[in-house]
Amino acid sequence: MDIAAADLPSDKLDLLTKRLLAEQERRINENRLGHYTPYAKQAEFHAAGLKHRERLLMAGNQLGKTIAGGFEIAMHATGRYPDWWKGKRFDRRIAAWACGTTGETTRDTVQRVLLGREKKGTGAIPKECLGELIPARGVADLLDTIRVKHISGGLSTIGLKSYVSGRERFQGETLDVCWLDEEPAAEIYTEVLTRTNVGSGPVYLTFTPLLGISEVVRRFLMEESPDRHITSMTLDDVKHYSEEEKARIVASYPAHELEARTKGIPVLGSGRIFPIEEGMVAVEQQDFPTHWPRIGGMDFGWDHPFAAVELVWDRDADVVYVSRTYRCREASPIIHSAALRHWGKDLRWAWPRDGARQTLEGAGIALADQYKREGLDMWHEHAQFEDGSVSVEAGLMMMLSMMQTGRLKAFKHLNDWWEEFRLYHRKDGKVVKVGDDLMSATRYGIMMLRYARTAASARAFNRRLEYPRQAIV
Repeated sequence: MDIAAADLPSDKLDLLTKRLLAEQERRINENRLGHYTPYAKQAEFHAAGLKHRERLLMAGNQLGKTIAGGFEIAMHATGRYPDWWKGKRFDRRIAAWACGTTGETTRDTVQRVLLGREKKGTGAIPKECLGELIPARGVADLLDTIRVKHISGGLSTIGLKSYVSGRERFQGETLDVCWLDEEPAAEIYTEVLTRTNVGSGPVYLTFTPLLGISEVVRRFLMEESPDRHITSMTLDDVKHYSEEEKARIVASYPAHELEARTKGIPVLGSGRIFPIEEGMVAVEQQDFPTHWPRIGGMDFGWDHPFAAVELVWDRDADVVYVSRTYRCREASPIIHSAALRHWGKDLRWAWPRDGARQTLEGAGIALADQYKREGLDMWHEHAQFEDGSVSVEAGLMMMLSMMQTGRLKAFKHLNDWWEEFRLYHRKDGKVVKVGDDLMSATRYGIMMLRYARTAASARAFNRRLEYPRQAIV
């Protein structure tokens, strides 16, 4: 080839080059699965399938969530897993569903990603793996079933479903895996889980959370389970947009949809308690001078998590930093105290009013006293403002005002704190008391900030008193 090419006239060499490039492009187009290279967040989502049955890739619009969903189901259906793959594997043909909102959107998104836009075999499923394509009724060009050749022999099946068909159309079948693109109703999601009960097959979702805190979103964000995993992918996590394009995209969205469409954060609208741009609050982790006072805030819980935060106060600038967090459910004060003692014996703790009377079953001792017995420096009274009031709304407004004026910051890496910050909202004018544990702990600490202290002042206060020796005459 090299010897012959050297003797060819330039026009024929150009033609040969064009044919070679066209052949190379054809091979790539007809085997896109072999060239799929995920972003870090997509790879994290795939890898989570090894340990978690239910997964959610919650991302902004046009960031690659549907691409990730489509290429994963193509791997399972063909048995062709790349060397970098760390997720679940099937060594046999599978029965699967790929689902969308309507027949039209399923055709234009799910089916397009799997098969290609114009020519069948230029999508996630390699052309040579395509078997029979069975048309659906009622929607032009929509398929009902895609049959796929598996490397072990036999054909995998991928059924295309839409949510508008209703829950009844999701009954009866037994599946190995299911992919839901865009958010389904809770009853459909439950039905899909039932279809994969035999073998505990994976069920994964890819969507932008424009429906707010729906039942499905709440299941992943607020109901902790070892079976579930959530991956959030933002505009900053992708590379197919330039910085100028990203700025243009951000500027194009209305304010109430911006975080959902660019960061995958559920739309909360006017109900969001802290409608603040995260950049005004988030800061990188840093060390603090020892003369800055600290205080801890805690919120008791069992079914809902126990939560604690450490606040560090720069009194000169009047800026408070959320520097550490802890959140854990269904554990005793002994366990929580063991974790929190490492934050320092000098750390004074603010706690809610119900800690003076709540007791664990059979203990007969108020919760605040139980933590005190475990070595934490619990303040002698529950958290309250200087006038003795305990208004939740007053505390929230104080936190909001501090955020708006740059006087309340939180470390960027405190993921649990940011998760609650983003989802903290009102419904019908009332604060939703779900998933608010770290927010409450922060509020208690802010209410009692006047009692924050340094390690040196704690040592001075707790020093041993020495009296002069005096004789009695």
